[in-house]
Parts: sequence; C-alpha cells; structure tokens
Amino acid sequence: MLKFTEEHEWLKIEGDVATVGITEHAAGQLGDLVFVELPEAGSSFAKGDSAATVKSVKAASDVYCPLDGEIIEVNQAIVDDPSLVNSDPQGAAWFFKLKLADPSAANALLDEAAYKELVV
Repeated sequence: MLKFTEEHEWLKIEGDVATVGITEHAAGQLGDLVFVELPEAGSSFAKGDSAATVKSVKAASDVYCPLDGEIIEVNQAIVDDPSLVNSDPQGAAWFFKLKLADPSAANALLDEAAYKELVV
C-alpha cells in the first residue's frame, strides 16, 4: 500500500513497517541533492517530527516523520550518493524504515490520486 503526506513524503506500508522517502515532486523541487542526513536506527519519532535533512544546490529541507514510530533501518546508499534521490526518489532512494506505533494511522494519509491533486 502506497500512501503520501502533504509534506511530500511517500510510504510503502507492509504490515507494521513503512518504508519512507520523498516524492518525485519533492526531489524535483529541491534540485540536485548534495547532502543527506538520516536518523539513527533505534530512534523514535512522533508524527511531524523532523527525522532527516536534505541539502541541495537550492536549499536545505527537513524530511518529516509521517507517523509515530521507531526507525529500524536507514538507507546508507543515499548518504554515500545523494544524487540517488534525484534519479530514483520513489524506489532505491528510500530514506528509512519505520516500525509503526499504530499501523491504522496510515489510513488518514493521502492516497496516490489525492496526492497528485495536491501537487497539480
């Protein structure tokens, strides 16, 4: 199941784990990324907390935690090569995996059609 936030994060939800990244729209708005800082595995975040930071040639931006949970894995590949976020933002360039405190909370997020309406 794919869900989206109004802050341009996407979530691929499998059971009680969400793989989280930024959308193609967000990557395009940021431009070429030059730096990615990810949270540490084991960190807990509440919905809306700043969980990661990206810096591009244009600006720095926060990536927010879309739901309450604990970071169980991060994607070191995008730290080593931030340009992956530009080339494959909704695939190989995921940011972190989040063990959801309440998986049903994902129902309140946007589906793909609603997200596309938001960014038109």
